[in-house]
Amino acid sequence: MAGLEAVVGELRVGAHPSAAAEAAAAESRGEAARVLGISAGRSRLGGSGADGWLHPDSIVAEELSRIAVAWRVAEEHGLALAELLAAARTDLLGRIRFRDRTEAALAGARASATVLAGLPLVGIGLGQLMGAAPLTVLFGSPAGELLLPLGAALACCGLLWTDVITRRGTA
Repeated sequence: MAGLEAVVGELRVGAHPSAAAEAAAAESRGEAARVLGISAGRSRLGGSGADGWLHPDSIVAEELSRIAVAWRVAEEHGLALAELLAAARTDLLGRIRFRDRTEAALAGARASATVLAGLPLVGIGLGQLMGAAPLTVLFGSPAGELLLPLGAALACCGLLWTDVITRRGTA
């Protein structure tokens, strides 16, 4: 985000897009510096600076593609690049905040699912301590041959279902 903010700042003071991206690359680190450097190079050589933002193998590929779309729209239609990038930055910040709030809200549900998945093991341990011999039943009786795999499968299904529900909440 800081790299994008630096590009917007450079553009607002009148810098050429390639110079703005190059200056922002010098101030940035990591993935942002690499993307900005590629964008500056492509723009300087007469290509589209938007192509420098497209990296499908990146962990932030979706966010980078949004910036590339804004850059391409500015190039194709002659719109103010600084304003479009500022709008894209605002949109990305809103999406990040929403995702963070959603992840925080779902943390309790994930913790509850983990605790509930471990309760059968606690029950078996307590039964063993009380002398009820649940391990003997589960591993040494015909009923245990059915109950142990059934219980394990249901616990796994519960964890997978919780994962599906929480992923839908963040998607």
